[in-house]
This record gives sequence, C-alpha cells and structure tokens, in this order.
Amino acid sequence: MNRIVLLISLLLFSTLAAALPTQSLVPGGVAILDLKIDKSEAKPQVIFYDLPVMTIVRNNKWHAIVGIPLAAEVGEHKIQINHGSASKEMAFAIKDKKYRTQELKIKNKRMVEPNTNDMERITSERSRIGKALKHWSDNDDVILDFAVPVKGRKSSSFGSRRVFNGQPRRPHSGMDIAAPLGTPIKAPAPGQVIETGNYFFNGNTVFIDHGQGLVTMYCHMDSLGVKPGQQIKTGEVIGSVGKTGRVTGPHLHWSVSLNNVRVDPALFVTKSVKGN
Repeated sequence: MNRIVLLISLLLFSTLAAALPTQSLVPGGVAILDLKIDKSEAKPQVIFYDLPVMTIVRNNKWHAIVGIPLAAEVGEHKIQINHGSASKEMAFAIKDKKYRTQELKIKNKRMVEPNTNDMERITSERSRIGKALKHWSDNDDVILDFAVPVKGRKSSSFGSRRVFNGQPRRPHSGMDIAAPLGTPIKAPAPGQVIETGNYFFNGNTVFIDHGQGLVTMYCHMDSLGVKPGQQIKTGEVIGSVGKTGRVTGPHLHWSVSLNNVRVDPALFVTKSVKGN
C-alpha cells in the first residue's frame, strides 16, 4: 500500500512540475521560448532587459519562461542566451492587447492624493516592495500550475486602466478577488515567505518566493498568518481577506511577478475565477 501511495505521489508531482503557464504574447503576458538546448547540456543563463529569466527543462529541452511588461511595446523583442562561452539572441514578437478601463470611487481621499507625510512613507515602502518583487532564488523544481488563493468573485481583472475619483492611475497589476472579511487565503504553490508588512496602498501584505524570479504578492489582508523565512506548502493558510490600504471593500489583490515583471495571474491557474 505504501508503495502505491508513493507512486501516486511521484506521478502527481511529475504532472505538476511539467505544467506550464498559458503562453500569452501580449503586454502583461508570458512567453515560453524553446532555447534549442538539450537538457543534457549545462543550464543556460537567459537575460531579458538586464534581468535574469527563469529557465526550466520541458520535453528534454531548456525553455525560458519570460514575463512581459505591461508597458512593453508591440513588435519584436529579444532575450540574450549565455551558454558556456557562447552568447546569442533569440527574438519573439509581442502583439497588442486592449485592456478595459475601470473607474472607482475611493472615500479616503488621501488614498488618491496623499499628503507630504504619506508620500514620505510611500517612497520608503517602495524600495521594500521592489526588493521583494525582484527577489531571485535558484530552484529547478518550480511549480507553475497555481491554485486560486481564495474562494470568491473576480472583481477586477489584471491590466485594467484604473481611474480613481476621476484621476487616471497606473494599470492594475494583479487580480482582485472579492470575498467576505476573514475568508482564508491559501498559498497557490509551495515557496518561502520573503517579506510581510503593512503598506500605505497595499495594506497588510505577504510576499512568497517560488523560485527563479517567480514571486507572488497578497494585499489588503485583514490578518497575516505567516512570517518572513517561513516555508509554505500549497494550500497552507497565509492570512485572511481584509480591506486594509486603498480599497472599496474586502478583497484580495493577488499579483504574480516574473523576472520583476507583473504578469496576469490567470495565466498560471487551470481553473478560472468567476467574475469580470
């Protein structure tokens, strides 16, 4: 019986490890590029806009999993591949995508027009957030098939052009899932907590490193159930849904960062979240 359970576990892990995100060659999407290098050869190093890129083996070949910036221009882009003493470029094309515009009313006007003290805090927090999202750790067994972190309704999609109280702001860099206050938030994949804190716009927030530049961020939480340095398993509760920071109601803002680029979380889940 134990052998059967072990075999099933190994097969399940193999299936999860083999899964890839959905390729979407648009701003805010993910490019999956076959590097034409056999898995028996040394692991190549891939660079995109001066940042390291995830490289994994699939179908006996090394592949690059590249996050595409929301601000990326339509047309040809290139990655740099360093393999041994050789270096070459590989091109791929990005297509246009029109994201919807979303207008929101925020009761706390400081969340739209921060005062001087608020701006000092925001500037200080920006470096901590940026450091967490840029985090890199070597891991050749990255899980790329995510579970949805909270049960609820998708209230705002990735990439939406945000207008707060009539004032345009940056595009939405994550997925919002509306759920009752206190609803458990669960880790979508294994990883390590690398940062937690309370931030002006994001409220109570958790960052999880999944390996090779893949970092997830969870914002506006009511309570935090984890600490930096803690190893997390898939499905483990990391906190609860709240309405801290800049919000219109209780929800989870979930961001996925790949090579320090925010990409659409929906590309990493096999079951979509109902909603917008």
